[in-house]
Amino acid sequence: MVNTATSLAAFARGKLASLDAQSLRRQLVESHRDDALWITRNGKRLLSFSCNDYLNFTQHPEIIEASIAATRRWGVGSGGSRLVTGNHPLFSALEAKLAALKGCEASCVFGSGYLANIGIIPAIVGKSDLLLVDELAHACIWAGAALSGARVIRFNHNCVAHAADLLARHRHDHQHALIVTDHVFSMDGDLAPVASLMDLASQHGAWLMTDDAHGLGVVKSDTNHVPLQMGTLSKAIGAYGGYLCASQPVIELMRNRARSFVYSTGLPPGTVAAAITALDLIEREPDYAALPLARARQFTRALGLPEAESPIVPLVLGEAETALMASHILSEAGFLVTAIRPPTVPSGTSRLRFTFTARHPEAEVDRLAALIKSRILSATAEHPLS
Repeated sequence: MVNTATSLAAFARGKLASLDAQSLRRQLVESHRDDALWITRNGKRLLSFSCNDYLNFTQHPEIIEASIAATRRWGVGSGGSRLVTGNHPLFSALEAKLAALKGCEASCVFGSGYLANIGIIPAIVGKSDLLLVDELAHACIWAGAALSGARVIRFNHNCVAHAADLLARHRHDHQHALIVTDHVFSMDGDLAPVASLMDLASQHGAWLMTDDAHGLGVVKSDTNHVPLQMGTLSKAIGAYGGYLCASQPVIELMRNRARSFVYSTGLPPGTVAAAITALDLIEREPDYAALPLARARQFTRALGLPEAESPIVPLVLGEAETALMASHILSEAGFLVTAIRPPTVPSGTSRLRFTFTARHPEAEVDRLAALIKSRILSATAEHPLS
């Protein structure tokens, strides 16, 4: 008789050994966020350029106080699915703010961005439908696509011509068609050609959905006429959760057919209150909200890179080992910049992914750029990173 626990552990060890051999194994590292910028890891204090907290709102006193007040008033959890008992009054305020911001009739808040995408997409398209997805779209979009049962075809990154060719060849075979793309791509920092994709969708009787997880609050949006506008509350907003902004009938459909909404506990009151306050601050302080992109552009100018389109700037280095060594060099100098490796990015494109926030000191951005010039960009195959 086979000892199943032993065989399962052996299976896991084999998979882990394979990851080790490719420098692809990941480890959890306990991280103490001392404030909105600094993180202590293994006893070392590092200035983080790896956090998605673009506006440093996770540590904003006004947002913290709003969360505490809501927790005292409503409790630490919502107590159930929103369709049962978990729909506390704060949801209505947050959904109204999101809908107004995105120029839509209504909004629906989910437990996370991942939960949003795996619920929205299968509620919109099914077995008789066509789904076109940008090849670099986030993993949760691909998960939602797989769950939908639709015919899924990837189109070349940001290539409207390729998407047009695919629609011309395949649209007539399917009842409905949906195009899905990130608005700001999380690993490359570039923007989707939303206006052109909207025109294309209109020509073929298709729908367009954008994922604005990394754009909300920090990148001027050209998505306001997109019928399905998804995003998250965990990046610039500094809280947690996901959302969809759309027409009232579409939102009502989500509340009835998006399984990750129907069967998930509602967000805690404190989390929703934090998001409401963050949106108020963005509306009140547009100059502050513009700072992450300004810091990213300061960095790309210093390195002679193409001008940043978002607060995300990649430095593609190739192999995983090279990216890990570059990350180590920066860590020794007091910077936290995580190496990004497959399967998060395609093989051969391991990279450093820099994210810039409103409160990053300009002098530290310059110091970071100078270090990269002298220790990383100057390295060659004959003189590897060390």
